[in-house]
Amino acid sequence: MFDATKCSGYGRCAEICPSVFEIDEFGYAKVLGDGTVPAADETKATQAVAECPEKAISLVA
Repeated sequence: MFDATKCSGYGRCAEICPSVFEIDEFGYAKVLGDGTVPAADETKATQAVAECPEKAISLVA
């Protein structure tokens, strides 16, 4: 889950897990596709959640 209203544009999520997140034209993160995390990137996605300074993202099972 991603709360865009909390994003401050640090970009850590896109650096850590570019298969799920990217930076938009305004410098804020956005989720790619439907936000499904590829099995091979679950560890990276978990790290991105943990390192988000604004706690704007979370994983939903």
